[in-house]
Amino acid sequence: MYEAGDVRVENVPDPVLKDPTDAVVRVTSACICGSDLWPYQSMPHKDGGRRMGHEFIGIVEDVGADVAGLQRGDLVVAPFVWADNTCDFCREGLQTSCRHGGGWGARCVDAGQGEAVRVPQAQGTLVKLPVAADSALMPSLLTLSDVFCTGHHGAVTARVRPGASVTVIGDGAVGLCAVLAAKRLGAERIILNGRHTDRTDLGRDFGATDVVAERGDEAVAKIRELTGGDGTHAVIECVGTEQSLVTALAVVRAGGAVSRLGVSQYRNVPLGFDTMMRNITLTGGAAPARAYIEELMPDILDGTIEPGRVFDRTIGLDETPDGYRAMADRKALKVLIQP
Repeated sequence: MYEAGDVRVENVPDPVLKDPTDAVVRVTSACICGSDLWPYQSMPHKDGGRRMGHEFIGIVEDVGADVAGLQRGDLVVAPFVWADNTCDFCREGLQTSCRHGGGWGARCVDAGQGEAVRVPQAQGTLVKLPVAADSALMPSLLTLSDVFCTGHHGAVTARVRPGASVTVIGDGAVGLCAVLAAKRLGAERIILNGRHTDRTDLGRDFGATDVVAERGDEAVAKIRELTGGDGTHAVIECVGTEQSLVTALAVVRAGGAVSRLGVSQYRNVPLGFDTMMRNITLTGGAAPARAYIEELMPDILDGTIEPGRVFDRTIGLDETPDGYRAMADRKALKVLIQP
């Protein structure tokens, strides 16, 4: 990505091992994330461009001397940040704060929207998949890289439990995965706040019991009406704007929790005396996907859940700029890339 609206497919040097903790992975599936749309809409010009993509599955082609448990030919999924999985933060389940980790496309590291990737800290980052590369489960397994783990993170941090009521704000892929995650954790009532019928229909399939299409004060009034005036125990905010956070705080039940998943486009958080008196918890953040992959994978493998349904368009690598346009124009929910 060179600047807002300018995504190009270019030839770059093939990745090679640089450190003994590296692996080289040939990408078989990648995708475009809703968070990629923020720079697509606003990024200033960057000389040389910025490599994009942080969600991918691939086949290991080479491993460094210090990498154990992986070998050539293994099919692996990569979380959206790389991490050693052994430092104190990683041991606490916070791989997003790994002392030796980082993000794809930064610090001379390859990114996922390409043919191959040098993976730093490969032993701690990559998770082997017990299926073939042509498995029909591949779209759902790819969601373990980010989007389904992120929805799960929102449900966990918002303290979703059996019998709970939940509001999910936003009908993008993360919001739909948050609905699925809340249902998986036993939520009894799930209100999806979104206005795109094709997406909210999928949300109903994933477990939403109610859909509220209104925004702002009208959405607050409707959700309060649906919950007898109280609001819901948990709110998972999946948009990232100040207005969506204001709505979230207005519809959470006293004593409840709001989890922020949407990439924040604001700096000021409206937590005044009213939210203090209601004992509201504000939580969430970047999901440590690596901490959740092994927990969530079995339900995908046995067909209990199918988060891969969020992908509604598949393209080749050369079509990636078109994929960005389709998502930005709301003509696609989430685009799968097959290099």
